[in-house]
Amino acid sequence: MYDVIIIGSGPSGLTAAIYNTRADLKTLVISGVKWGGQLMLTTAVENFPGFPEGIQGPDLMANMRKQAERFGAKFIDDDVTSLDASSRPFKVSVGDKIYEGKSVIIATGADTMWLNVPGEQEKIGRGVSSCAPCDAAFFRNKNVIVVGGGDSAMEEADVLSKFASSVRLLHRRDTFKASEIMQKRVLENEKITVIWNSEIEEVLGDQKVEKVKIKSKGTDNKRLRVHKPKAEGNDLLSVEELSGNILKENGEELEWEMPIDGIFVAIGHMPNSKIFKGIETDEKGFIKAGENYATNVEGIFVAGDVYDHEYKQAITAAGYGCAAALEVQKWLREQE
Repeated sequence: MYDVIIIGSGPSGLTAAIYNTRADLKTLVISGVKWGGQLMLTTAVENFPGFPEGIQGPDLMANMRKQAERFGAKFIDDDVTSLDASSRPFKVSVGDKIYEGKSVIIATGADTMWLNVPGEQEKIGRGVSSCAPCDAAFFRNKNVIVVGGGDSAMEEADVLSKFASSVRLLHRRDTFKASEIMQKRVLENEKITVIWNSEIEEVLGDQKVEKVKIKSKGTDNKRLRVHKPKAEGNDLLSVEELSGNILKENGEELEWEMPIDGIFVAIGHMPNSKIFKGIETDEKGFIKAGENYATNVEGIFVAGDVYDHEYKQAITAAGYGCAAALEVQKWLREQE
């Protein structure tokens, strides 16, 4: 019997483990086969406080885990298969084994929705990113692409425009779904060129991103429909004017290549909440919680990106983990 079972081992889960073990609670962390969260896929992390020279993402997570282990947290590097929230103690299944806990913190995070095109996955951290606030400074005075059409893509493009020489915003449709205020911010930014009706087909380069292969539809005489602020006749631009070269032409469809230094994928995040039956989520799958990070099931709390659809930063995830742990401690005292 554990006082608290933490499901997940990103910054939120590990921070919760540190706080709970230091409060002398018997703590089990079911960390997952791929433990450590999204920071295990990053290289240099320069915006986490306490590391003036930056730190590698996997090193940061290893340090957090060692800290939790030092205070007595137990780890199982396997995936949760189910959570029985219908009675107490709560039962968490891992394969054919069942672990019981007086309380639970769900900290399973959210996965970036990637493009799933050739060359993308092996270049994550080598020019492919999903977080402009994390990585924009690495692309100072360089040329980048943002992929997406929602508020997240607008935010990424806006942040990158403060660092990059140019930002190309690729969207597969001819209109954005982002809010009007976010669209206005992007469409009036002189550093940002929107390329409509276009999708990345392949990420090219040896050790890092060097160029991309793009498919564009609805072209007019080998010209692409674009939006470029304060430029006359900017509805159509040739591939050459975008520093690219045509590979194949098929009616109104073009395949072309463009040299680029970085690609920021902003087509959404998928919260890892599907296995938690009986736990309320919003329409996108993010777990709902009150001010004290309690879910609709008393004794089950939530922390990190499986709950946070707004900030999605390592430091905010750690903060949520701290808050959830303190709320668990308070709740357990009340039960006693």
